[in-house]
Amino acid sequence: YVMDTCPQDLAFCNQYVDKGLLNRLQNVLDHDFARIPYTQAIKILKQHNHQFKYPVEWGMDLQTEHEKFLTEQVYQCPVFVTDYPTKIKAFYMRENEDGKTVSAVDLLVPGIGEIIGGSQREERLNVLEEKMKQLGMKVEDYWWYLDLRRYGSAKHGGFGLGFERFVMYLTGIKNIRDVLPFPRTTGNAEF
Repeated sequence: YVMDTCPQDLAFCNQYVDKGLLNRLQNVLDHDFARIPYTQAIKILKQHNHQFKYPVEWGMDLQTEHEKFLTEQVYQCPVFVTDYPTKIKAFYMRENEDGKTVSAVDLLVPGIGEIIGGSQREERLNVLEEKMKQLGMKVEDYWWYLDLRRYGSAKHGGFGLGFERFVMYLTGIKNIRDVLPFPRTTGNAEF
């Protein structure tokens, strides 16, 4: 859509911001994204642990350096990472049959890292209540959330898009502060 409707803006960014922008975006359009389960991503990353500030272990959340390594060095394209460990994701994500992972996904892009995070949500009331108890949450504080399941629910999911990161990717701008509509900096957050 952006390539079709904003060619002058992209040409400007390609000329003055990121000389390879148009080729990179066209490459994304012309090729499929990679898809990899979290466990496989960890196996790949562990082979290169000596290169990372934060060594990789199964069960940890991926750091930006790991995300960039997968997208820039291993696959050279955007990557969907799926099936994250239950312990590092939110309580409302639906657990997979293996009992160790959840039905979650992150979209990682070269140069930035994660721009989208999503998951299938837990729709079964009894499973959701049990998980909340296991995590030491006060179930009564979430009565309104549980009522969404109690009075009719269906399988569903959701995701969040890091809009500023997405704009960075589309424009080639390297600093997120340069794409924020209302940036706040130390000493300048006046209200």
